[in-house]
Amino acid sequence: MTTARVPAAAPSPSDLATELAVVVEPPFHVPRNPEELRLFLQAALTLEHLTIPPYLTAMYTLRPGTNRPAFYAVRAVVLEEMLHMTLVANLLNAVGGTPLVAHSRFVTGYPARLPYSRDRIPIALRHFGIEALRTFLHIERPEYVAEPPGHPSVADDEGWTSIGQFYATIRTGLVRLTEELGEKALFTGDPGRQIGPEHFYNSGGEVFRVSDLSSALTAFRVVTEQGEGVSRTIYNTDDLLFGEAREPAHYFRFDELLQERRYGPHDTPASGPTGPALDVDRAAVYPIDPEAKAAHYPPGGAVRQAADRFNEVYARLLCVLEDAFTKDPAALRAAVPTMLELRDLAERLYRNPHPDPEKRARGLYASATYEITDELLDRVRGLLATPALGPGEAYGL
Repeated sequence: MTTARVPAAAPSPSDLATELAVVVEPPFHVPRNPEELRLFLQAALTLEHLTIPPYLTAMYTLRPGTNRPAFYAVRAVVLEEMLHMTLVANLLNAVGGTPLVAHSRFVTGYPARLPYSRDRIPIALRHFGIEALRTFLHIERPEYVAEPPGHPSVADDEGWTSIGQFYATIRTGLVRLTEELGEKALFTGDPGRQIGPEHFYNSGGEVFRVSDLSSALTAFRVVTEQGEGVSRTIYNTDDLLFGEAREPAHYFRFDELLQERRYGPHDTPASGPTGPALDVDRAAVYPIDPEAKAAHYPPGGAVRQAADRFNEVYARLLCVLEDAFTKDPAALRAAVPTMLELRDLAERLYRNPHPDPEKRARGLYASATYEITDELLDRVRGLLATPALGPGEAYGL
């Protein structure tokens, strides 16, 4: 993903098609036509994915058998980010777009910076700890006053101040275009591409099909309120929308881990957590190099082989997601065994001291690098298309 600013002038439809293919940062204004709306939704899909490798890294670096509250809190957020990706893909499909996932430009090279943000916040693959949690709080921070571009209170040269404001921009464009064009003219996507609850594994919130303005607005609500909470509360809306247990939004789950204290039933964002103490052992982690690359590991060695294998399986996960979003929703079921394989690979990889003597002397360990190239994706696609494999075997089922 590039983070270069795009001029404010509206691109032509042909330029937009090219931009969708390479996944660039959208211009700072409300989407003005269906082509721009699809560009923004592809950008949102890319943004949702951006958070997953850092969150997985924090989870994988917790030493097995320790920090169970932290492990399950981060794991729950990861599953909900996968839900958000799926809902955004449903939104993009609903308005006639084609989600792009299995592409090298879809995967940000880490360290990166949080895109679509006025404040360029660094995002790295860090082990679980204070620095990682502070980064996660920046990503998920609530924004209660975040008008979209074009509002009198927002200067023309400002960037988005939060992910919530970015989504408010897309939502505003969607509503305007629905009013201008009508639902039938805007929601032209193939219903057969929609991911339904029968295709999705269990997580906080439910996946549902998007076919009109009402379902689209609900999808936006789920994505934003699971991250930052209902306005001026610490809670998401899963209890209201899906009849599930009332839970803190992502921002407040991470804040609990940072403060080492639970939020109580009457706590607010202003009060902070005042509930029971939360047991967090920050020493029970595998410290890693946030700038690690597979090339830093000796070729042919066990660590290099493990890092390359992790990248290959992650590339497979991206192919599974793209197949599910663009061809066959049932393919999404293969994401579960693929994620389990990634977990097993991570457990073997992260417990290895770093092969570099200097980094090993600093107590650093090997880590996954999430380096995805088009060559790797092509090879994985070839394996998935191998006729000799039986049904489901290509996906690891």
